[in-house]
Amino acid sequence: MTIAIAGANGFVGRALARRLAGAGHRVIGLTRGPVAERAPGIEWRRCDLFSLLQCEESLAGAEQAVYLVHSMLPSAHLTQGAFQDMDLIIADNFARAAAKAGLRQTVYLGGLIPEGPALSRHLQSRLEVERTLGSRGTPLTALRAGIVIGAGGSSFQMMLKLVRRLPLIFCPPWARTPSHPIALADLLELLVFCLERPSPASRQFDIGCPEILSYRQMLERIARLLGFERLFVDVPLRGTFWCRRWLRLVTGAPKELVVPLLESMRHPMVAKDRRLQEQAGLPGLSFDEAVRKALQEPPAPPGRRAAPQHNVRSVQRIPLPPGRSARWAAERYGEWLPRLFKSLLRAERDAGGRVRLMLAFPRLCLIEHEFSTDRSQSPDRQVYYITGGLLARKDRRLTRRPRIEFREALNGSCLLVAIHDYRPTLPWFLYNLTQAPLHLWVMRGFARQLQGLK
Repeated sequence: MTIAIAGANGFVGRALARRLAGAGHRVIGLTRGPVAERAPGIEWRRCDLFSLLQCEESLAGAEQAVYLVHSMLPSAHLTQGAFQDMDLIIADNFARAAAKAGLRQTVYLGGLIPEGPALSRHLQSRLEVERTLGSRGTPLTALRAGIVIGAGGSSFQMMLKLVRRLPLIFCPPWARTPSHPIALADLLELLVFCLERPSPASRQFDIGCPEILSYRQMLERIARLLGFERLFVDVPLRGTFWCRRWLRLVTGAPKELVVPLLESMRHPMVAKDRRLQEQAGLPGLSFDEAVRKALQEPPAPPGRRAAPQHNVRSVQRIPLPPGRSARWAAERYGEWLPRLFKSLLRAERDAGGRVRLMLAFPRLCLIEHEFSTDRSQSPDRQVYYITGGLLARKDRRLTRRPRIEFREALNGSCLLVAIHDYRPTLPWFLYNLTQAPLHLWVMRGFARQLQGLK
């Protein structure tokens, strides 16, 4: 088979690519940054998942795909928007591209979903991504997992650093939350099992090792396996404010990774059933076996992330009134924005589809947008390329075109208004003080405007 892997530069993606290529499959590794490693049978393609066009081009020739992407780390010099909205827009791009490519199946590695409505932002995002990937007609197989125990895994590496660096480890109440980890080796075999047995219908499976352990028990087991004497002390800190600072200080992990993971630790991350593992005849390694195997593996090279470009990415989620489309919202935005600033701004539209936002006096063009007829044929997505104006640097690269888009997500229940690859002419310190907060203020006002037009 020809299998595309989104997130092939991550530690699971690299291991899966090697496993599939070793089994004789052709692998297409999608990456936005530098290639981590090259191996026979793996073709690397540059793909910025925020670009629908690049997603479509990168999936050409693929029969199936594996989606291993989570966008918690920033992808631009200035990122405006929550990580869950970034996750949502790239998942929607991938789902649209998968449908256009006619993929037989997409396999998604998500998170275990606990009972109850009040999910953390991290888990809610995983669930939204799962629903979005399966919303465009391509069958989706979702594997829901907890912590992956393997060399290079971010959560596992944080636990190793805690045990290795601290003789005294403080344990808040949520350290006793039960969790279902899984060995990297078992995860790879289950992913391959699903790829080699594609289903015409979407399906979801919980997976995990044979044991249910609390985070404290996992730390205690790791300390014992490493031969370290460690003292574990319960502390009555129910929030994560001090814990996340302490964890960042000890492990060196970025806050964009630590904060959502800590928020999720208050939820029991336990597999409801493990029927996929029963079907595959793979009960899984015990936690101790998984840790021993991870410690014996050579240290995984760090994923080589693309350096953030000197540009802006903004994604804002707005409730969309029932029965309305992204095309309707884009038209309302063009009518509403000049009214917001009254006599200060004017919007001019020519016959060729260009829209210019002008200062009323002196008569100067601030931003020029060109409507993309080719990329806006569907009413659920409208694209305007940023082609000029005093506030925009010109960028003619076809692979990184500055643009603003309006798109529907989550079955039309919300609107995503996104700016991609925009390069301001203002110095960054001045842009951060003026234009950036002004954009957020405008978006909040537009959200209130749409709600009043129900």
